[in-house]
Amino acid sequence: MEATRTLQDKVFLFIKGLAMGAANKVPGVSGGIVAFVAGFYEEFIYSLQKINAKAFKLLINGRYKSFYRYINGRFLSLLLAGMLFSYFSVSKLLDYFIAKKELFVWATFFGMIIGSVYYISKDFNHWNRKTIIAFIIGIAVGISISFLSPAKENNNLFFVFFCGIISVSGMTLPGLSGSFILILLGNYVLLLVDSVNALYDTMAELFRGDFGFIENQKRMNMLAILASFTAGSATGLVTLSHVLSYVLKHFKNITTAVIIGFISGSLGVVWPWKKTIYSQDATGEFLLDSNGEKIIENYTRYLPELHNNETWLALGFVIFGIFIVLALDWYGQRTRK
Repeated sequence: MEATRTLQDKVFLFIKGLAMGAANKVPGVSGGIVAFVAGFYEEFIYSLQKINAKAFKLLINGRYKSFYRYINGRFLSLLLAGMLFSYFSVSKLLDYFIAKKELFVWATFFGMIIGSVYYISKDFNHWNRKTIIAFIIGIAVGISISFLSPAKENNNLFFVFFCGIISVSGMTLPGLSGSFILILLGNYVLLLVDSVNALYDTMAELFRGDFGFIENQKRMNMLAILASFTAGSATGLVTLSHVLSYVLKHFKNITTAVIIGFISGSLGVVWPWKKTIYSQDATGEFLLDSNGEKIIENYTRYLPELHNNETWLALGFVIFGIFIVLALDWYGQRTRK
């Protein structure tokens, strides 16, 4: 499935990787939605499925070019490069806007998910008893997730590996937010903030020729946690892609109905008008992460006040989010012609 891509295609693919990486880090938003709406979801799943026994055999035998072509390497490398770059750039920018203009960020994502539901369902003409039941199950699961209570942080490497498998589901399952699942598992800050910052600091020190971090036990522990999380994520990507490929091949209509329901249900997770609940100890003091930031525990949702100017501005951002998805749809149709 390795296609001939122009320079413009490669640039846009890298940008799509940036968008997936940023979306994966935001609680309530799924990177899989970006792939689905931008029109490369099936190629993404297909390419991941190619990482199998045959691929490893090519790699072991030193047939690197054949391995690269077999796994659709140009596509995966550009996409994954965009995701990795996003974690050290776009996601930090996103963190800033969430801290300063949280309502408008959530409103934009809320609009994007509404647009995603429209995009996926507009050409779906296979509604029957089975697909309607699948849709109801999907929406029920999506809503239920938003009411779950988070667990406490757990840095056990086996549990961290499991978190990697679960969290990466947001990249392969549209509507399922891997980062929100990490909040529920209690490890969002540990795995997507502290460990990423530890890697960033380590790379900066290596660039300066400073190897002092080797003597820093806390830093080495964080790097071990990141390595375990990364291994779990890689395992999850490959295994889930094989499962999804089989399911999409044999139960495509039912799977699509579940995805439509699940994304619709996830609107509750991304509801813009909510207050953040921060973790506190027995004395009422806020718990802080290693960067001195308050640790998010969950959210409480409320209805917007229509006489408030900020509400109308937020609704404008909802419309803007819908427009982004429709623009992606337009671009995808244009490039497929």
